[in-house]
Amino acid sequence: MVPTIEEYTTLLRCPRVQVDKVYSKAANVLTFAKKLMKITGMSEQWVTTWIKQKGENKCIHWKSLRDQILAHPDTKKKVDVFALSIYGLVIFPKVLGHIDEVVTDLFDQLDSRVTPVPAILAETFRSLSACQKAVEERFIGCAQLLLAWFRSHFLKVDKVSYRVFSENYSPLKELEVTPRRDDITEERWMAVLQNLQDEDVEWKAPWMVLDEILSR
Repeated sequence: MVPTIEEYTTLLRCPRVQVDKVYSKAANVLTFAKKLMKITGMSEQWVTTWIKQKGENKCIHWKSLRDQILAHPDTKKKVDVFALSIYGLVIFPKVLGHIDEVVTDLFDQLDSRVTPVPAILAETFRSLSACQKAVEERFIGCAQLLLAWFRSHFLKVDKVSYRVFSENYSPLKELEVTPRRDDITEERWMAVLQNLQDEDVEWKAPWMVLDEILSR
């Protein structure tokens, strides 16, 4: 049992018009510096100053973007820089405290109404596989989104909110206000997962509408 495109699309509330437009890295793309200039509205000199090499990856430090969020005179650019920071620090946290070049590739295509869901899922599966093989020491992906999916399937609910049928319904907001069992230890979770039975699993996430579900 794994997260599906339909589930992540619903969690992130991606418009249905985006479903058929999947992110792919184009052969001829702007350089990292040019993409950052386009997104932030800053000069080439400013961008070049903040770009760093981290191993095999080019990155920009979060501190520089944070300063732009606080002080940029253009409100739209503030929002764009903030969104880019969320993508780099939360959804694709490849280099701690930095926004990786590959994140700007995806972010640059969002204006074309490209869905980020397949890329998010691909990175999730890649990192989980690497962790299982002990290639990576930590999960590199959107842990918060995976946790929301996990809780929806392995912590049963007594009733489903009628708000799932509302256009303004947000599963993530619903999960945020749901009481949590913070008293469950890591050892307890391991015991629960190792002894799972069919009846312990919520096969359909409570926030999924029936016509959005595909067979697993």
